[in-house]
Amino acid sequence: MNARGIDDLLAIMARLRDPDGGCPWDITQSFDTVYPYTLEEAYEVADAIKREDFDDLRDELGDLLLNIVFHAQMARERSLFDFADVVESICEKMVRRHPHVFDTQVSGVSDKELRANWESQKAAEREEKSADGNTSALAGVALALPALMRAQKIGRRASRVGFDWDSIEAVMDKIREELEECEEAVSETPQRIHEEVGDLLFAVVNLARHTGVDAEHALRQANDKFQARFEEVETAAAIVARELSDCDAAELDRYWRAAKAAISKNSV
Repeated sequence: MNARGIDDLLAIMARLRDPDGGCPWDITQSFDTVYPYTLEEAYEVADAIKREDFDDLRDELGDLLLNIVFHAQMARERSLFDFADVVESICEKMVRRHPHVFDTQVSGVSDKELRANWESQKAAEREEKSADGNTSALAGVALALPALMRAQKIGRRASRVGFDWDSIEAVMDKIREELEECEEAVSETPQRIHEEVGDLLFAVVNLARHTGVDAEHALRQANDKFQARFEEVETAAAIVARELSDCDAAELDRYWRAAKAAISKNSV
């Protein structure tokens, strides 16, 4: 059997979308209905990478590629663009953003100059793409990004134009300030609490950025760590036929400390 290529996938997608004998489900889809699956597949790619399951990564990358082809096919049907235009666009962008690689007249560029050129190119692209004339440094930060990732990107964009705290200590001071405002808000309206908790989270994300920590990755690790410890607590309680809901605070704390010790020992 001959190996299949991208042309085969494009043909399969076109056949699935063909009103004359195609798949009824695929035919009825739109950009709005497909994009949640695109996000889901991107997360599944990330999960396979995190698990270092490269067989699964191969499959998940295929699923993500299928979604890209799906969007390109729907765009082609509306005479907006097609898959070849998508490829041309990203190729042109990568060459434009890497003159130190593809332009033989450019050489010996410093890291600082590379970053400056990259930001200059992206700013020009944002201005060119902006339909409403919005040339803000924050224009184009996708609304659909997970909140932590979007907060990190907003912080980075603002920092690149000089709007940032000048030290880690200054960010820590901001976190303390926001925490105090959260404490004050607890006795006020739910809306005030909501707002102040959001401000606190945003400040913590910026601490992560200043310390070189990826906030999304750090929180995922914290989630995994809590889950592992919690499951250890459940196991410990089950051994003595106890339901967690029947345990008092002191008993739960004892189980929790034991779980932390057990998992730390096993991870050594």
